[in-house]
Amino acid sequence: MKITGWRTLKTVHRWGRPIGDVNGTVESGVTEVPLLILETDEGVSGIGLGGHADIARIFPAIEGEDPRAVTALYDRMQSWVFKSGHAGSVFGAIGVVDMALWDLKAKLANQPLWRLLGARQPFVPGYASGLDFPLSLEELVNLHSRFAERGFSAFKLKGGLDVEQDIERLRAVREVYLRNSPSPAMMIDVNESMNAKQAVRYVRRLEETLDLTWIEEPVRRWDAAGHALIRQQTNCAVATGENLTGIEQFQPLLREQAVDVLQAGMCWGISHFLRVANLAHAFSLPVSPVGYNANPVAHAAAAVPNHMSCEIQDLSFPLGLHVDQRIENGGIMLGNTPGLGITFDETTLAQQLNEGSWTLPQGPHVRPERSGLRLSLRVEQNNE
Repeated sequence: MKITGWRTLKTVHRWGRPIGDVNGTVESGVTEVPLLILETDEGVSGIGLGGHADIARIFPAIEGEDPRAVTALYDRMQSWVFKSGHAGSVFGAIGVVDMALWDLKAKLANQPLWRLLGARQPFVPGYASGLDFPLSLEELVNLHSRFAERGFSAFKLKGGLDVEQDIERLRAVREVYLRNSPSPAMMIDVNESMNAKQAVRYVRRLEETLDLTWIEEPVRRWDAAGHALIRQQTNCAVATGENLTGIEQFQPLLREQAVDVLQAGMCWGISHFLRVANLAHAFSLPVSPVGYNANPVAHAAAAVPNHMSCEIQDLSFPLGLHVDQRIENGGIMLGNTPGLGITFDETTLAQQLNEGSWTLPQGPHVRPERSGLRLSLRVEQNNE
């Protein structure tokens, strides 16, 4: 069997609400979802989800290769671009190809990926997270009420601009989850928007009235000393890692004892998550994958011994995709369809006329000028 080609499709995810974080929002609530179809000479194809604009750069590394050699091909793709570097969009393309390769391998074995990877059970515990920064308090409560109906007892909110507002929102949403637990787990994600001392002040203010489980990405992703300071001077856990591209980038955090929960972005693929999980396990740390469309890395999360909780960002899936999983009992119940359990209706995809807007210049991928430079923990948004 040989890899012969690839093609790209695209659909959209309709969130039904504005989404975003402290760095920006998508008011339309519609985001693009690229799909990579990896083709073979035996007619079996693999599916990967996520941005892969640099696929042409790395495809020569796998063309003509047997797709079942997933681990070797993952390293081969990284070696193919070692002079120019494998970070950023290149790493994203490698991750999407990696997803498609694992999907292929499991399909050829006629097994769901979670079983091929050695998981004992198909259930993956999760926490509710709705990219909910732009929502009003009423909208926020309504959203998390829907998650609570699916059995969740842990949640994460987006915050970091106004500590008093964040306290109000955390308290209100906590009330929603009391139906499922007397002590819901509460997390806050500030998306690298603070400096270390500001983050310490921010967390200490939250902890005056709340039992915070973790703060996520309080400072820049590479700031090991800053994360270490926050970890030492606050009670909650520090979670980070979703934007790190390669396990070598985690080493400073581990050397500085700067992190309590290692995270890995789902969009970076299966092999990356497995390697991060092994690295975390060696340091007796839990691992948590950050959410993405159709939760593909949940298959790998089911198979590692130190998985804590998987971020689940929505209760629906992108248009035209059928995903063999159920979100229930506070997590993901993976199905038995071979591979990632993702199939698509190409006719439906071809009819999509609306463009997604995740990558607009004003969207969540643009760091505001005053990030990390604010003097107050309570800033009026119109002064930004």
